Amino acid sequence: MECAGKGRGTRCMGSARRRCGRCGAVAYCSVSHQMSHWNEHKEECERLEQQMKRADVLNDFPFTFSQEATATSQVCEKQGSRCSFLSKRGIHQLGMWMHECCCTHSEESSSSLASFDSSRLLDDGWNLSGDLCPCHDPISPISECVSSWLDYYEWRCIPLHSPVALLLHWPLTIYHAAHIAGVWSSTVETRKLCVHYLGPEKELLQLAAFGELLALFPGVQIHIEFIGPAIPRQRDGEKISLCSYAHCLDADCICNFSSENLSQIANTGKSTSMTLQLRSGFYHERYRSLAEDLCPHLVISPNAGIAAYPSWLPTIELIKEINVPAIFSDYCEEACHLAACCIKSVTGRSLSHPIQLNPFRQPMMVEDSALLLPCYSNCFLFGI
Repeated sequence: MECAGKGRGTRCMGSARRRCGRCGAVAYCSVSHQMSHWNEHKEECERLEQQMKRADVLNDFPFTFSQEATATSQVCEKQGSRCSFLSKRGIHQLGMWMHECCCTHSEESSSSLASFDSSRLLDDGWNLSGDLCPCHDPISPISECVSSWLDYYEWRCIPLHSPVALLLHWPLTIYHAAHIAGVWSSTVETRKLCVHYLGPEKELLQLAAFGELLALFPGVQIHIEFIGPAIPRQRDGEKISLCSYAHCLDADCICNFSSENLSQIANTGKSTSMTLQLRSGFYHERYRSLAEDLCPHLVISPNAGIAAYPSWLPTIELIKEINVPAIFSDYCEEACHLAACCIKSVTGRSLSHPIQLNPFRQPMMVEDSALLLPCYSNCFLFGI
């Protein structure tokens, strides 16, 4: 990781291996850089210390691969990596898994976003056998008891060695956010859900995984507006119909017979459908035109990074004005704390939904984090 005192007048003396003796969340290349950084770090040190004490809770997953995917020494010191994890399971650089490791560089990701073919992406599938993935309707309807990865895997009859949670954290976080924001009950009653999804990036290349929302919101007409600057202008306005689950590798599975998989009928007897629409630009630039067609029931922004991007300020002002429930996530608790401070400076209000651990966070630690805090995609949630 990078020295926390980098840029303090003198060049770094080497790798950052000298950790703060109190919080253990930051590291330095030398004593001099640690001393020069103290005036800044002392304000956050106690807070980071408390966050580090909760590391075991963050790393607690029910999967058989949990130790491999969450071991700090392996991830941070490269003794293990996402690449090796995916390779062991035969899914490295395949389909939706392609953007789950650093082999696909940011330049390639940008190129992929600019040229992506939504119809091809929806055909990517899981690249796993049918017993390892949710490729068809659930055996039983979803219940409100699905509140953890263990609950979900049991409901979908998926074994705990399956890696699908690495992609399913996207739709499961939407599902959980709907519960947190209090829109779940109204969605069940009206059979409609409109979500404004802010700042999508690599999930645009993993759209097939969002098909699981068909099972999570049975009988509901789902519409998701993906809005963000990462969406290429030439894709602006593109509408995608997502009416099936991502398919498995088994040739004789029902999911590979399009006529069967395209007619998802929920256990209620009412059909479930989903449309996705792409919008290029910032939310505060696009909202007025979007609201003319359909106002959102929920705004969500995964891995938002509110404190890191000034462009969030007018968007936060807009969300306050329209008074729609908004749920954000970030990689670590500290990022959420900083975001909460930014939000309060703009709105003058505290969070309506306090910072809380997302039970459906991605169960693989983020590589190359700026802090030694455990970091996961969609790790913590908070809302306004």
